[in-house]
Amino acid sequence: MPASPQAASSAILERDGRFLLIRRINPPSADLFAFPGGRAEPGESPADTAVREFLEETGIPVRDPLLFATYDIRAEKDDGPHFFLSVFTVQADAKLEAIAADDAADAGWYTVDEIRALPVPPSVLDCAERLAGMRNGV
Repeated sequence: MPASPQAASSAILERDGRFLLIRRINPPSADLFAFPGGRAEPGESPADTAVREFLEETGIPVRDPLLFATYDIRAEKDDGPHFFLSVFTVQADAKLEAIAADDAADAGWYTVDEIRALPVPPSVLDCAERLAGMRNGV
């Protein structure tokens, strides 16, 4: 019987039409650009996971997590990881700069067009395009 999915969360911080992405160091998404996030710790709510992981990976404390999307992410191989991902939008002090840490190799701000050209998980492109569409009234 397949294992239950692992709970994971990520957080989207947007500034002036650009999204903060980090380049992952570790599997299962090594070398992919993604929103800061990771696995939940025991007893942690999805929102708390998103806020904690964002701080660990960028050095930026965020607030006001608002659930934006959820994804059931299964590995291509049957024995690979299975995650239930909760994606939140968050707010932060605009003066704070991201510093890649923990599971992040690099941190940077990207437009949707730039994200389309990067190696990203499908969920990242989906969220960025949906948010950009909402901002543009699409």
